[in-house]
Amino acid sequence: MVIGKLVKVKGIVQGVGFRPYVFNLCDNYKLKGWVNNDDEGVNIALEGDEVTINYFINELKEFPPPLAKIDSIEVLSKEVENFEDFNIIKSENHSNKSTIISPDIAICQDCINDINDENNFRHNYALTNCTNCGPRYSIIKTVPYDRINTSMSNFELCSSCYKEYINPKNRRYHAQPVCCEKCGPKVELYNNFNKKICDGINAIDKVASLINNGEIVAIKGIGGFHLICDATIDDAVNKLRKRKNRPTKPYAVMFKDLQQIKEVADLTLKEEEIIFSKERPITLVKKKLHSFLSSFVAPNTDRIGCFLPYTPLHILLFKKLNNPIIATSANLKDEPIIRHKDELIVKLGDVADFVLDFDREIINAVDDSVVQVVNNDIFKFRNARGYAPSVIKLKNKQNKKILALGANQKSTISIAFGDNIIVSPHIGDLNSIDSIEYFMRTVKTFKRFYDFEADIIVCDIHPYYESTKWANQLKNTKVVKIQHHYAHILSVMAEYKLEDNVLGISFDGTGFGDDGNIWGGEVFVASKKEYKRVKHFKYFKLLGGEKAVKEPKRVALSLLFDTFTLEELEKKHLSTLNQFSLQELKMLNTMWEKGLNAPQTSSVGRIFDAIASLANILHIQTYEGETGLLIEQYYNEKITQTFDYTIDDFVIDIRPMIKAIVEDEYDKKTICSKFLNTMAKIIVEISDEYIDLDIVLSGGVFQNKTLLEKVIKNLMEKNKKVYYSKVIPVNDGGISVGQIYSQIE
Repeated sequence: MVIGKLVKVKGIVQGVGFRPYVFNLCDNYKLKGWVNNDDEGVNIALEGDEVTINYFINELKEFPPPLAKIDSIEVLSKEVENFEDFNIIKSENHSNKSTIISPDIAICQDCINDINDENNFRHNYALTNCTNCGPRYSIIKTVPYDRINTSMSNFELCSSCYKEYINPKNRRYHAQPVCCEKCGPKVELYNNFNKKICDGINAIDKVASLINNGEIVAIKGIGGFHLICDATIDDAVNKLRKRKNRPTKPYAVMFKDLQQIKEVADLTLKEEEIIFSKERPITLVKKKLHSFLSSFVAPNTDRIGCFLPYTPLHILLFKKLNNPIIATSANLKDEPIIRHKDELIVKLGDVADFVLDFDREIINAVDDSVVQVVNNDIFKFRNARGYAPSVIKLKNKQNKKILALGANQKSTISIAFGDNIIVSPHIGDLNSIDSIEYFMRTVKTFKRFYDFEADIIVCDIHPYYESTKWANQLKNTKVVKIQHHYAHILSVMAEYKLEDNVLGISFDGTGFGDDGNIWGGEVFVASKKEYKRVKHFKYFKLLGGEKAVKEPKRVALSLLFDTFTLEELEKKHLSTLNQFSLQELKMLNTMWEKGLNAPQTSSVGRIFDAIASLANILHIQTYEGETGLLIEQYYNEKITQTFDYTIDDFVIDIRPMIKAIVEDEYDKKTICSKFLNTMAKIIVEISDEYIDLDIVLSGGVFQNKTLLEKVIKNLMEKNKKVYYSKVIPVNDGGISVGQIYSQIE
């Protein structure tokens, strides 16, 4: 008996080969009907016997296309219309856009085979893609995901590409960026005076030769430009550091293949899996003691950020390259990744000697994702290309539309409608006009995607965050402000759909506190709707305010003033004290005593800075998180002892630790090891006071792999349930998710 069913599929189901997959599956099962896209997802009309239709639906659930992510399948009864066959029909546009946009995906093996095949008409074509790979988010103007709504709309398909595009049995069926050398975007090489040199495969070969000879080249990727040079040539790496004014911050390195990575790094099976995944993130892994890479690539650290080629252009480039390459985002400090050649030449013409461009516009900039493996699972530093936009499903559908604006550093935005929280890719730090413009452009982008107008806007309570200032200017929209560290805890709760009280440990760099001080070492009892601050690290003063964030020696000095008198300190022989003249010490002591330009903080991030200075590791840092990274380098797992500290009803006091570091004159490894052990012990001790509560860990300090793994291990040994973010970053990149979760019904 023939019956009719309408199947509505939601999730990441557009631009991933879903309709041809359904077409071929229905062809196999001899089902009749049609499939189409609309702005909510995919619709499938089926006619056949009930058993066969059920087999089809089960296979759809169990074995979807490789890039698809199904959130829901709704099966409705419909009248039988006696279809003669099964067809893919035209997309429909409704007024309620809710389909999820796919992230950009690395080139698949089939496309690699195409560009390597001399008999294929896409041989050596640098913008090859199919439904299983290639650009998505970066080229989309709006949904539904049809060619007319992308930056490929101006490129008319040639007859060869069109045949593939309309053939449901071809993997390029309705692959919106599909093209070839004849009809698609062109690759062109320019010098830094914006003069064209050559194009096509000749341009790629020329770039490879330039890189082999130590030149710096800007190369367009999926979501923006990279600055690239040979990672084995000291002069080239140092030239890039000098031109970018980036003294020591590690560079990510792109390798030809996994085997080449294994020559310089020790990889676990999980790290191999992530590096080789369709997302192709930059993955932080353990360096081998001896490496053929330049020692200037990632100085002062035992880790290196590795990734594989993820575009056909990269694949073709590596055919001619001698060595791995540094591939770092092309941007000025505090500005977003650059999308356009002309802007790059204006801003970075004194950094890059040449620019390799192509004329497919990047609509939405997107940086590389950065991850590492913690407890044999993925852990994100930067959620971007390959993973974002990210989706967190809610338990219930929401009646209101909510927009969250995130933090000032590592900015992201999130929107909530229906049963979705959708998180933007990494935006960056909102410290420049261009970055603020990028933030506002991202808000407009997501509003355009979903015809989204917020009923509620959520932001941070910090009055000087750019996102908060922007929210304050809005009229006729409800604005809610959420404390920064509570939002950190909420972000993890959102990921795991937690609602009731947890013990939230929020260790961070900075965030505006309810009492006007700078928080960052907080313990909360928190639910989805409220929180109570139950403990915090004893306040200390940031000598010089923002200057102290960049100078760990100032933070260390403040903690020394907390612990000793100036007269006592004058008798000590400490590396931190040697960074100041006697006159400076007296002046800073006066600032400390009178609280002049010396705001109070409980920040654990700043405590890390202080320890780095007291251990004589680093007194002035050149990039965020440098002290934490260096402290990890000196950790010795054989050292199990801890420093003393005290915890009263409310305050965690580390002055006994500071006193011991000064008076017992420990070496660097002992200081760093005992310090990390102490921080882990503090968390476990506090958790013992709240035996009935699960533990949530959040905040930038938990990017420290050694500390995070140690805390998790110690808590699990006590049978504690521990949660930390995996889908989104544990740092400020997750703040917008926490903000939005506070308003979820």
